[in-house]
Amino acid sequence: MSEVEKLSQDYHDYLDEDGMIQADPRLMLGEANKPDEITKGDIMKVWFRWWWCNEVPHTFDRMIAPSLCFGLMPVLKKLYKNPVFLGEAYQRHLQFFNTQAVWGGGIISGITVSLEEERAKALNAGEPALDASMIQNTKIGLMGPLAGVGDSIDSGTVQYICISLFLGLCQEGNPLGAVMPFVCFATATFIYGYLFTRMGYTMGRRAALEVMKGGRIKSIIDALGVLGLFMMGCMAASYVKLSTPIEADLSGRPFVLQETLDGILPGLLPLIAVMALFFFFQKKGMKVTQAMLGFTVILIFLAVIGIL
Repeated sequence: MSEVEKLSQDYHDYLDEDGMIQADPRLMLGEANKPDEITKGDIMKVWFRWWWCNEVPHTFDRMIAPSLCFGLMPVLKKLYKNPVFLGEAYQRHLQFFNTQAVWGGGIISGITVSLEEERAKALNAGEPALDASMIQNTKIGLMGPLAGVGDSIDSGTVQYICISLFLGLCQEGNPLGAVMPFVCFATATFIYGYLFTRMGYTMGRRAALEVMKGGRIKSIIDALGVLGLFMMGCMAASYVKLSTPIEADLSGRPFVLQETLDGILPGLLPLIAVMALFFFFQKKGMKVTQAMLGFTVILIFLAVIGIL
């Protein structure tokens, strides 16, 4: 019997005082423990499993770590043939984790697969391996910054672009107007989330720098910001209806204020209303309820006195 075969295969024998598995590196030696190659199909499986159950096993102590572990399970089984090391990996990825689903989850999932593969291959070859704490620290260090980028782009821009594309259907009473924004948003985020996962796996930790500092990503963010502003302008012009009934007789000629305003700039009153809301939010913050109530009172008052 070899030295490796003499080692215990019961993870209870490797628990430290905190209940964490500290496996003996010799358990990973041998041809039977050689990690399998990671394929594009494996990366897709990681992304799909994470995307599918992202918020399902949400807990206060681990947040969405169970979702990440569930996504990584097929890959971890290919990398760690030894049950003790597999249990150690599962335990590692069940520690506290929380980030934005697409930009954070996609990139970090890919990076984590890359780091785990590097560690498993080094352990199997009997070489100095990447410390397990480095993998955990990388996840923790990236989850906040990437979540900030993802929330501002997905929830703050892409989501509203998808909604604006189907507002016309909603006005017509077509139920697709309520369904299609979700389908469009889910499809778009799934596609580029998978691309982020592949980028994270291919580039490793450099992928995070590419997202945070890379010129191409910055250009995409700027372009989405411009597109979002453009779409908001289109929505304001199309769906904000505001006009004045003020008319007068000047030297025997009718004077219609709304026609004069339209001659200066069509949609001037809706633009003023939207810009007033913009400056309110800029000065007071996103106090939506306060803005709605205040705007309603002001518009009712202006309508009562005949200005609107």
